[in-house]
Amino acid sequence: MKLAIMPNLSRTEAERVTADICKNLKLLGAEFTFDLSFKDRFDAFDCEFKEIDSAIKESDAVIAVGGDGSIIHAAQKAVRYGKPILGINAGRLAFMAGLEDNELNLLSRLIEGKYELDRRFMLKTVLYDEDNPVSVDYALNECFVTNGERQRMTEIDISLNGKKFNEYLCDGVIAATPTGSTAYSLSAGGPVVDPELESVIFTPVCPHSLVARSIMFKPDALITVNSGEETDLYYSNDGTEPKLIKSNQKISISGADFTADFIRIKSDSFIDILYKKLSQRK
Repeated sequence: MKLAIMPNLSRTEAERVTADICKNLKLLGAEFTFDLSFKDRFDAFDCEFKEIDSAIKESDAVIAVGGDGSIIHAAQKAVRYGKPILGINAGRLAFMAGLEDNELNLLSRLIEGKYELDRRFMLKTVLYDEDNPVSVDYALNECFVTNGERQRMTEIDISLNGKKFNEYLCDGVIAATPTGSTAYSLSAGGPVVDPELESVIFTPVCPHSLVARSIMFKPDALITVNSGEETDLYYSNDGTEPKLIKSNQKISISGADFTADFIRIKSDSFIDILYKKLSQRK
């Protein structure tokens, strides 16, 4: 088996955990590759170093080391080439991690093919100028739309499947996947949703209303977002650099036509992981 390893070394424990992963993989006879930028850190392990897209394309799977943000970043890369991802926690909660740093002995199951795949629903966002698509992006957790001035509320118009749905006076709106239901959406008051239930969870952020609540839409729903005022908006997928939506533009949000495939080595259920991770925050 050949693996592409993507560590986030800004995490305090990530370099140590990554070195331990390398030691275990060497003992198991697996090949692994890093991006060229890590050559000075892991050259002692006699592995390959190349441009990360090439490393992923030539691999059987991707190992991401860090917290949820690091794992999601790696997943964004891996899905382009149809590669499964194993997240290894070197952060705090890491809902997306398949292994903790004290469980690296279980890497043998990865090499032996003794694992299952969790196929996670993703979102597709398209920016339109008039009716012309300008750019396409994807999200594993959520798409967040807000204004450029966080100090004031904005009127945001929402259409559903081509028909007017609602106008929200709020700080922003979140369209989340079930995977993202335990991230920003949860902090904004959205429900926790089992990732096996494909759906889009729509939540207004700080709405000026007594009745505005989260709504779940079916996976093939088409949500269109634009400004209800002569005001520019911004959108961000999975916490990436915000992109501008000019007052004459709009974005559509819908289910992507592919999934992110996460390697599950342990038998923990979603509820097991949810209770374990959230109990750490008590």
